[in-house]
Amino acid sequence: MKLTNEEKKALLKAARSSIQSALERKPFPKIEYKSDKFDQPSGVFVTLRIGEDLRGCIGYVEPFFPLAKAVQEAAVKAAMEDTRFMPVTPAELKSITIEISVLSPLSELNDTEKIEIGKHGLVIDSGFRRGLLLPQVATEYNWNREQFLNHTAIKAGLPPDAWKYKEVKIFSFDVEKFEESEFQGENHKGR
Repeated sequence: MKLTNEEKKALLKAARSSIQSALERKPFPKIEYKSDKFDQPSGVFVTLRIGEDLRGCIGYVEPFFPLAKAVQEAAVKAAMEDTRFMPVTPAELKSITIEISVLSPLSELNDTEKIEIGKHGLVIDSGFRRGLLLPQVATEYNWNREQFLNHTAIKAGLPPDAWKYKEVKIFSFDVEKFEESEFQGENHKGR
């Protein structure tokens, strides 16, 4: 799914206003921008950062919800339910930068040599455990293909080399990633 800049800005605004509404214990706000793409089911992840530090990241691998609803749900869950962090406070919200990754459908991968670092995200599925890493994670840590596979297996709670087991399935996906800093001068944070 290729999004326009206006659609990206609308989704970023929806993510931020949904977190604000959750902090105020209010229902999700209505998204002002109209787009047919917002009604298409899509996998999505919302990442929250303060500076360079991760502050929350949650999403949906599978296209369970229409894109707009998935962004709103994932944003609030990243802010309030990521078990690695305390819930975001109202005072922190102004310091948080929001990044959205819209996922392509998963594609089963039979040849790990086809993984392109920085382009593909990975899912490792053993039937009872599943782990996902977005493509930008491998780039941020300067991982090679094998390190990326190892860390995705670890994320699934499996041994690092589990991706080599016959019964384990590997899936790849692409993302369309965008963040508030791309639209810095456009008053996206409501300041």
